[in-house]
Amino acid sequence: MKQDSLFLTGVERHFDEDEIIVSKTDLKGRITYANDVFLRVAGYHERDILGQPHSIIRHPDMPRCVFSLLWQTIEAGREIFAYVINRCSNGDHYWVLANVTPTFGPQGKIIGYHSNRRVPRRDAIEKVIPLYAALCEEEAKERNRKDGMARGTAMVGKLLGEAGIDYDQFVFTL
Repeated sequence: MKQDSLFLTGVERHFDEDEIIVSKTDLKGRITYANDVFLRVAGYHERDILGQPHSIIRHPDMPRCVFSLLWQTIEAGREIFAYVINRCSNGDHYWVLANVTPTFGPQGKIIGYHSNRRVPRRDAIEKVIPLYAALCEEEAKERNRKDGMARGTAMVGKLLGEAGIDYDQFVFTL
């Protein structure tokens, strides 16, 4: 099913602060592992999610430029933290503070990616929502998604540059 055609309910799901959503992907972002918390919160069965692109849970209110930054960082062998809104299989949504890291094989090469997601602070999410809305609006000014993502990336770069911080610092100042 095409991801963008899924219905949105506007209902926010929550998970407990002592729970961690875990998933692993291959180098192309296809899910190779999803823990029970992931399956329950996102509303999928393991058989339906394994092998699917992680973007299957991408919410349309999530700016593409943030994912671009995420991929650039992890492909360079570094971890990243990011606030992410995800879409459930039924159109509900949930917010996470994601920590995404590369997984290295015995020869030191990246062989996949690992993501742990925790319950984010609500006050941080309230600050992220208008920023992400502005980034999505900026991205939508271009007909081509790639050009839109570049436009959003430029906006993020400008905001971070003006603040004199990088993205990780930004995440932890919220």
